[in-house]
Amino acid sequence: MIKNPILPGCYPDPSIVRVDDTFYLITSSFCYFPGIPIFKSKNLAQWEQIGHVLDRTSQLHTTHEWMSAGIFAPTIRYNNGTFYMIVTNISMNAQNMIATAKDPAGEWSEIRIIEGADGIDPSLFFDDDGRAYYTGSSQYVDENGNDRRGIWASEIDIEKMALKGERRVLWHGALEGAAWPEAPHIYKKDGWYYLMIAEGGTGRHHAVTISRSKSPMGTYIGNKANPILTHRHLGKDYPICNVGHADLVETEGGEWYMVCLATRPTKEGHHELMGRETFIAPVIWEDGWPVAAPMVGRLQDEYPLPKGCAMDSKFQRAGGKCDFDSPELSMEWNFLGTPFNKFWKIEDSMLKIKYLSTPFVPERYSMDTEETFNSHNAHRENHIPGFIGRRQQHHEFSAQAKMSADIRMGETAGLAAVQSDANIIKLECRRLDDGHIRAACIKGSTIQENDQFSYETKEESFIIIEAAAHEDIYLEIKGSGAKFSLYAGNKPSGEAVALDTFAGHLGSETAGGFIGTYIGMYAHAREEDDDRYAGFDWFKYEGNEKK
Repeated sequence: MIKNPILPGCYPDPSIVRVDDTFYLITSSFCYFPGIPIFKSKNLAQWEQIGHVLDRTSQLHTTHEWMSAGIFAPTIRYNNGTFYMIVTNISMNAQNMIATAKDPAGEWSEIRIIEGADGIDPSLFFDDDGRAYYTGSSQYVDENGNDRRGIWASEIDIEKMALKGERRVLWHGALEGAAWPEAPHIYKKDGWYYLMIAEGGTGRHHAVTISRSKSPMGTYIGNKANPILTHRHLGKDYPICNVGHADLVETEGGEWYMVCLATRPTKEGHHELMGRETFIAPVIWEDGWPVAAPMVGRLQDEYPLPKGCAMDSKFQRAGGKCDFDSPELSMEWNFLGTPFNKFWKIEDSMLKIKYLSTPFVPERYSMDTEETFNSHNAHRENHIPGFIGRRQQHHEFSAQAKMSADIRMGETAGLAAVQSDANIIKLECRRLDDGHIRAACIKGSTIQENDQFSYETKEESFIIIEAAAHEDIYLEIKGSGAKFSLYAGNKPSGEAVALDTFAGHLGSETAGGFIGTYIGMYAHAREEDDDRYAGFDWFKYEGNEKK
């Protein structure tokens, strides 16, 4: 069976393509590096990460200060032996760019900027006659002088990566004055060109709608059954919410499926701690239109495998325990921003993170000024925190680490659960004057005043640990819905003291933005020393699949 979500955790804006008997899927990655994780599957149920599209500093420039900037809504397509990835990088002043590869596992080419392609959510369509088309979502002024947002298209010279010919607005969405028509994809079937988009925003009114035309450049007429998939009518107590931003794929056997994003809020308070995840639904065609999730019209927990597909008994999900025996980090790990200067190393089966002076949050936090928007580009090459994290993927989970107690005065290290620039929980260890270790639960939260956003941090609780520099400390963050328990001690969590806290502020509906919670290890110091690293012997993530 295919079990939803097919990619649990912060894997939003999925795009999918099939080449022969293999499916490839990519998602947004925002400020995190490496960018755009890429997965492959033979059965749509078991997905193996094979790399990242943007895994070099020359390809991806982001900073940590605006974590919901960076990489927006990539699309993956295949044509004549080449894979194409097209995407918006908000941290580079919302430029749209393309990378290509012969092997989707890499390496991918350097990015090529598409001049004149304004807006967000770019996509490519390759027609039967050899022509290629670019689609995107942007704001424009119509013939009456009104500001509008819609889906536009232009032919593109795929060799020169340059737009050419007429640029035309194709559709404004199914609703009159639809909010945020975006995520456009064009498909061709039975002589019709189908334009599928998302509209209604990325929250509870998110939806998938579709139109069609006899020409790739329009005119497009909407489906009377729109929206073809949404959960906006099911209420916020429904266990799956915010359904939208979809892509279609056809199997070798002629079956159709839709991948889309959705969230799974906690039962208490509807907190979306894991952000937007990747789900799947079957699709059938009736009277020339796609019907998503037929017979029920909503996402379900599981579906049968496509015809001719079977489960791979040897398949294993990434994660579990990392002993840091390999010289390189495994693919589930990410950094907050582009690491132009390497701040970690693996020595003697231990991950060592340099004590960097950059804090988790900026000195000034605002989402509303042009100055803030334009400052998040490629100019701050050394400005990221010493954090290495992976996605929270379950409502019930445990993240544990064994850390060296070699912490000096002025240094802090430990575990952190991070959702945004200012919404964070840290299990922070520091050395006291008497030589003991103080392990504290530190909570950072966003504050809004008169449409301006700032942040505050406060220490909620702490314990004292006796640990000399040559000894070890065991750390754990355990989650159960919106309640987190933090542990620190000389022995594993069963012997340690719990520091409980409420983690609802890690949900995107509270914190804003588009990212789910990341959990990982960090090191920070007031002053940097090239020889000072925090050492982690192992890290283990375990999740309970129960929702």
